[in-house]
Amino acid sequence: MPIAERLYARALFEAAQEQGRVEAVHRDLGEFADAVAGSPELAAFLANPEVDPAAKVGVLGELSDGADPLVHNFLRLLAEKGRAGQIPGVRDELQALVDRAQGRVAVELTTAYELSDDEASSIVSQIEQASGRTVEATRKVDPALIGGMILQAGSLRVDASVRGRLERLRHELVTR
Repeated sequence: MPIAERLYARALFEAAQEQGRVEAVHRDLGEFADAVAGSPELAAFLANPEVDPAAKVGVLGELSDGADPLVHNFLRLLAEKGRAGQIPGVRDELQALVDRAQGRVAVELTTAYELSDDEASSIVSQIEQASGRTVEATRKVDPALIGGMILQAGSLRVDASVRGRLERLRHELVTR
């Protein structure tokens, strides 16, 4: 993520915390970012550096009318600063800040075959015990892994797959 997205998300998060409106801000920014993602024309308009920032401010002001005032003003500020195209990234960074503050961690669990609910629950509970946080896991299946799994939590990636082990062995053989 670009550092600007992190800085803007932190500023919004801290302002929302000070005013006790983290949930409302988180929800409204998330809904707005989803709407932008669902409209390729709007996303292209906001990301276009040739469009006058004042036009983006006006559009974002109208579209966010009725949202939490912090979100409304924040979106207009992003447009003024030429960052309107970064709304989805700011939303992702805000999500990470909210998760961290609430003791949650999002984990993507990729396995070679579909896990049963009991197997997935067992893995999730082990991660929760090790991290001391509540885990929200998404699951994917990638038969190319051959066996094992890959855990992805933010920028942390743990590759315990057979494919990953074979690639590491191949790399060792080539470099020796």
